[in-house]
Amino acid sequence: MQPAEKNFKPSTELQPKNWVVPFILVTSLFFFWGFVHNIDPILIAHLRKTFQLTMLQSSLVDSAVFIAYFVMAIPAGVIMQKYGYRAGIIVGLLFFGVGALLFVPAANAHTYGFFLAALFIIACGLAILETAANPYAIVLGPESSAPFRLNLAQSFNGLAAFIAPLVGSRLILTDTNKSTADLSAMSAQAMETYILSETNSVKLPFVVLGLIILTMAIVFYFVKLPDIKASENEGSNRIMDAIQFPQLIWGVIAQFFYVGAQVCVASFFIVYATAAAGLSDKVAAGYTAIYGAAFMIGRFVGTFVMQYVQAVKLLMLYAVINIVLSFVTIYGQGMLTIYALIGMAFFMSIMFPTIFALGIRGLGSATKPGSSLIIMSIVGGALLPPVLGIIADYTGNIQYGYFVPLVCFLVVLIFAIKMRQLNQSTDEQSGKSI
Repeated sequence: MQPAEKNFKPSTELQPKNWVVPFILVTSLFFFWGFVHNIDPILIAHLRKTFQLTMLQSSLVDSAVFIAYFVMAIPAGVIMQKYGYRAGIIVGLLFFGVGALLFVPAANAHTYGFFLAALFIIACGLAILETAANPYAIVLGPESSAPFRLNLAQSFNGLAAFIAPLVGSRLILTDTNKSTADLSAMSAQAMETYILSETNSVKLPFVVLGLIILTMAIVFYFVKLPDIKASENEGSNRIMDAIQFPQLIWGVIAQFFYVGAQVCVASFFIVYATAAAGLSDKVAAGYTAIYGAAFMIGRFVGTFVMQYVQAVKLLMLYAVINIVLSFVTIYGQGMLTIYALIGMAFFMSIMFPTIFALGIRGLGSATKPGSSLIIMSIVGGALLPPVLGIIADYTGNIQYGYFVPLVCFLVVLIFAIKMRQLNQSTDEQSGKSI
């Protein structure tokens, strides 16, 4: 099979002067879905306390979110294939907004399962948005600068990682801390009042978020955006054609494990901090903001450095550093472990967009189905956190659960090595590098 990119030509609409407004609008989406993902640790800590959940049960918050990525990735690809990136973005925003508003009846019902269902609907929207926005950011400009451009857009995802914990800690977390014995001593009416007061705290931030997202859907409906069109003689866009590209296969595998690592580290941050460093929920939530700031700074720094260092080499270096930091989180003590987690955020920052860009580079007309497959691999965020939860529940020590991200970073390192080998082969043929 000849490389599909030979037949792929962007629409003539996409001249440099027309990139700016579409890129700004699309970049705003990275902030919004980053906000949801980075408020999850607050939700996990809050719902775990409210409903007295085990580690495994708490991890179902992540499972509800990331299973949606697996379920919706192919339908999202079909939507874009038939109607374009813009339509995919609008549909994704509608799912996102409606799911956020469903937090009101979920809080009124004060049922854990209802919260999971609302999160699943939100995540269906996120899956569609990411399937559309990631490749759209990549093709809004020269292929040679795609990793830089995607990292720049995802830097605003990092900004959300800083802001979301600050918002969540003030609006969602409460100062009420009751032990299992305290809850057992409550009457049925007192228990119902307690759970209702705790669940009510999630209403305001999600109502505001839902209204903003639905407003964004209206904006995207009325604002004209260029779509990416292939030439009339392009090849088939079937998934079976996309999987013939080795960089895509490796990208799917690496993204599965990377997302699993990121979700494990971020989502259990507060629970980990209270157990390993003895911090209170409120204090630990403050450190999640620092964690988010490290992630955000890492995105901007990585984007800058990537102008001078090949993306694949930077990915290799960051993977090695996070392997070392993983050992610190497993065997370290006290605040050293918290600093290690914050360091991991900095060095994880470039991994998702870099893996994504390297994985779909050169797919040409197979970019859309290839993007769907990489988005499907985000299901690692649903499957790997429960493994961490099982290890933590079984051993009674959450730190041992961090062997899971350790293994994940090893896989990312292997991916980077493989991509460097493919890159060297590309250099020999065309003189290009990534």
